[in-house]
Amino acid sequence: MCKLLMSINPEHVENILAGRKKFEFRKRLANKSVDTIIIYSTSPVMKIVGEVKVKDAYEKAPSTLWEYTKKNAGITRKKYREYFTGCKKAFAYELEEVKKYEKDFNLEEIGIYQAPQSFIYISDEQYIKLQK
Repeated sequence: MCKLLMSINPEHVENILAGRKKFEFRKRLANKSVDTIIIYSTSPVMKIVGEVKVKDAYEKAPSTLWEYTKKNAGITRKKYREYFTGCKKAFAYELEEVKKYEKDFNLEEIGIYQAPQSFIYISDEQYIKLQK
């Protein structure tokens, strides 16, 4: 099991932290089994704001994945379709146990100097720094 630092749009971050978005959609999954997603809120926030446990990961045809996730997708069907336009496969992490950090962190505080395009793996040492 591993931890990912994932770049997520602030609108979606807010919905994840509020429990309205239970799935994080991606065009690909990590190669390793993920147990925790560390949430990096992209511009204009540009901070690590919390984490969420991963219950499961899915790979399905886009229409099939939408039918499975739509009640807790946290996005509109239109946005979902736009994101997966032209894709034969759609991917999602099912989220549970959201934790908002007491303080937000800059990437540099855990030794990262550029926001990930999608996600990067986080070491145990980096993760420990976020638990203080």
